[in-house]
Formats: sequence, C-alpha cells, structure tokens
Amino acid sequence: MSDPKTSTTPTSGLVDDPAKIPLPPRLGPPSTGNLIYDSVNSAIHIGEVPCGRNSLLHGIAGGVGIGFIRALSASPIVAGNFAMGTFAVVSIASWIMCENKIKRQQQLTRMAIQNLPKQLRLKKEGPDDKVPEST
Repeated sequence: MSDPKTSTTPTSGLVDDPAKIPLPPRLGPPSTGNLIYDSVNSAIHIGEVPCGRNSLLHGIAGGVGIGFIRALSASPIVAGNFAMGTFAVVSIASWIMCENKIKRQQQLTRMAIQNLPKQLRLKKEGPDDKVPEST
C-alpha cells in the first residue's frame, strides 16, 4: 500500500498531465471479441447503446413515410424497397451524426479539463501579483 502523504495524486482533484485524463465510460454491453455474440447482445440491449435507439427510430419513421408515399404511385414491392433503403440510409446517417456530436462534446470537455488548471493558476496569481518590468 502507498502512503497517502507520498501520493502523487493532487488533493484538489485537478489533473496536471492531460494524458492522464481518463476517457468517459462507454455505454452498452461489454465487448467479448466474439462478433456474433456481441452483435446479438447489442441488439438485445439496444437502449444502452449510444445513439442506437434514436437512430433506429429516425430510420423507421423515414422508411415508413417514404414507403407510404411511394406506395401511392408504385407497386408494394417497389414501395417496400424504397422503405427499406430509406430506413438504412436514414439510420446510418443519424448514427454518424450522433456519434460525431458525442465526439465533439467529449473533445470540448477534455479541452475544458485541460485548460482548467491553467485558469485556476492565473486566478490564484491575479493581475496585481505581476511585477512590473523596469526600463
């Protein structure tokens, strides 16, 4: 066991080294490395997968809408093809946009955490603590 007095962890909770900032935990079931098992497990727990539920709902809504509109002027097979294609395209696009949004938020949070110690040091020093240069 390490002695609490010799610990290198700052007591204020701030991290001076940005490389030591932990990544946020991933939601959803843990990966086992087995593609089939992981796919089935993710499908069962789709509500826990980030962006999964919303992407599928957007795809379903888009597919139903386009399928219905296409069914007014074409055969049911063609309408079904348009519905499935729209479902796939909208779901994938929604998933990519959601993942990019999460990555941007994580990046902004990481930058804020990295800049926080600098801001606190500047706040502690204050504008009056600086020594004027003599000319």
